[in-house]
Amino acid sequence: MRTAPLALGSAAAGAAAAAWRVARFRPEASPVPPADPSGLDADAAAARLGELIRIPTVSSRDPALVDAAAFARFRDRLAELYPHTHRVLEREVLGDGALLHRWRSGTDRPPLVLMAHHDVVPVTGQAWTRDPFSGAVEDGWVHGRGAVDDKGSLVAVLEAVESLAAAGHTPARDVYVFSGNDEEVLGVGAQLAVEVFRERGITPWAVVDEGGAVVSAVFPGVPGAIAVVGLAEKGLLGVDLVTSDPGGHASSPTPDGAPARLARAVLRLDAAPFPARLHDVVLGMVDAAGRHAPGAYRALFAHARPLRPVLATALSRASREANALVRTTVAVTELEGSSAHNVLATRARAHLDIRIALGETVQSTVERLRRVIGDPSVEVRVLDGSDPSPVSRTDTEGYAAVEAAVRAVYPEAVVAPYLMVQASDARHFAQISDSVYRFMPFDLSRGELDALHAADERISVAALHRGAVFFRHLIRSL
Repeated sequence: MRTAPLALGSAAAGAAAAAWRVARFRPEASPVPPADPSGLDADAAAARLGELIRIPTVSSRDPALVDAAAFARFRDRLAELYPHTHRVLEREVLGDGALLHRWRSGTDRPPLVLMAHHDVVPVTGQAWTRDPFSGAVEDGWVHGRGAVDDKGSLVAVLEAVESLAAAGHTPARDVYVFSGNDEEVLGVGAQLAVEVFRERGITPWAVVDEGGAVVSAVFPGVPGAIAVVGLAEKGLLGVDLVTSDPGGHASSPTPDGAPARLARAVLRLDAAPFPARLHDVVLGMVDAAGRHAPGAYRALFAHARPLRPVLATALSRASREANALVRTTVAVTELEGSSAHNVLATRARAHLDIRIALGETVQSTVERLRRVIGDPSVEVRVLDGSDPSPVSRTDTEGYAAVEAAVRAVYPEAVVAPYLMVQASDARHFAQISDSVYRFMPFDLSRGELDALHAADERISVAALHRGAVFFRHLIRSL
């Protein structure tokens, strides 16, 4: 007879606890003084970025396809455009053209490292509406390959450094500016820089590289701007699926031939995606952004931890970007069969571009591929791979400085941790620092994000200017 009252009491207590959790699930940050934009010329910065875009520093995995003269011209022009930077900072050229600048502070405090890269991806086969290397500055926009990824970031850093160097500023700790020449092809430039730091016994205080940005209307229930700061990167894995047959004339096809078996393997992988899981990094983003959501959304996000499986499923269905945050993804990017119309394929190949979720490894991913394919006649060839990066800390002075600089430039934005689904040079620096943050200080629209690695890449002059203000504020705050 006492069961019902006890059950009602338990339900009431649960409801009260839930209501208490939602009531406390509020934004915690307090306002910070705005950053000072004076002394930074937005139009001049845009013009300098345009000049650098006009130098086609396209990287390639094939050295024979790299225009070394263009990269040399870029390095020379960089020194001409930023004379105070090159007068005050020491410059080293690493390998085939990675750049490492050091701004001495006169102290032995661990340094701040600001990163970018000046190589860009090809434009072949893309439907640009203007010359992709025009560097045109028109109607408040800078157009061309590299405007955002990643010459825009490099220019924002150098505009800040140039302004401070010209004014005689000395940073409170050493500042290194690194720019890679082969980031887009997973090259060695950043690895060489990390070797330099190791040889000299230097552990960075904080590292800031490309990654998240200030975006709007991308998080469910939060209509405002969110500045997502990447704490980690997914792993990388390149795999070829290969099937073989004796071949022969196409007039006498082989049942269940090499292309058919390859197709079946691809379809099996497509039908059995990796499981969706809400990692702590993504949970942190939900926690930070969810505090700014209205009504029912906020009530849901307030209970994100106990509802992890439900939220992971919801995010996996929300958009392809959200799906990439919660699971290992497999993209088929190349297909190859016979070289002639009337000849049976002796070999069929599919290339898989795989991004490995946090908590998984190259080994566990390959094992699952083989298990899902379930066909020993399909060879799984691992071409290259790396496990996910370590997760950077958020309880450091470095993260606090980055967060404060974001809020000083974008006071309306929510600052949230983020999992970067692409690869960057920052993953190498994560080997020597637990404070590696992936953030481009630009407010980017959906159209600008979609143009990365695609046609009509561009950045607004205003966003470029705000990026320079961010980096100058960060350096001053040291």
